Amino acid sequence: MNEVDKGLYFIAGGTGGIGSEVSRRLRIQGEEVVLAARDEGRLEERVRELAARAVPMDATRPEAVTSAFNAALGEGRRLLGVVNCVGTILLKPAHLTSDEEWRTTLDTNLTSSFLLLREAARRMMTSGGGSIVFCSTVASQRGLFNHEAIAAAKAGVEGLTRAAAATYARYQIRVNCVAPGLVQTPLSQSLTANESARKASLAMHPLGHLGEPGDIASAICWLLSPEQKWVTGQVLHVDGGLSTVQAR
Repeated sequence: MNEVDKGLYFIAGGTGGIGSEVSRRLRIQGEEVVLAARDEGRLEERVRELAARAVPMDATRPEAVTSAFNAALGEGRRLLGVVNCVGTILLKPAHLTSDEEWRTTLDTNLTSSFLLLREAARRMMTSGGGSIVFCSTVASQRGLFNHEAIAAAKAGVEGLTRAAAATYARYQIRVNCVAPGLVQTPLSQSLTANESARKASLAMHPLGHLGEPGDIASAICWLLSPEQKWVTGQVLHVDGGLSTVQAR
């Protein structure tokens, strides 16, 4: 099988903690990976590390997403899977959240997912299907203190997941979502580096420890795999039990 026939995986937010780990695991499996992110310097670092390809992309801008997909796929390349690891963490009550913070939270988390879905679906509909995986948060299911904006944005991602799974099932396009608890990544460093905040978070998670990027990446790779051909429209909670279990 030549490279054109084999196809590739497109990882948005591929320079972050979870996106990088997803890309590493796919490369170990021998898959071709294209990383997409805004920070071109960090993209270059990951390209060297993973021997992967990269395209610069602002996932909140429609024209940038279209251009990134065109550059990644070129002529005749098959898109096997798309992962959206683009996201933010805003922990503020609604009355202290500015209009700009609200718009940024929605654009970065929800709009990016919609734009990636639209571009991926257009290509997968004519190429035999594929797998799309989004990232949500445990706060979309369980009400958590100061999570209004991010919970609303990620709840939108979960709704998008289920609707898209219904729309595109006939094209063999599977759409799923992973909903983590608190994961130790550069994005969450302001929380995990604060000792009191860290202890409070540990106490909330019944398993007694915070997530690692590999915990989430393994779930994403499982959903991406063609072996999961009968899994779509699901929100998989990987959260140390936070969403459903009450610790003593």
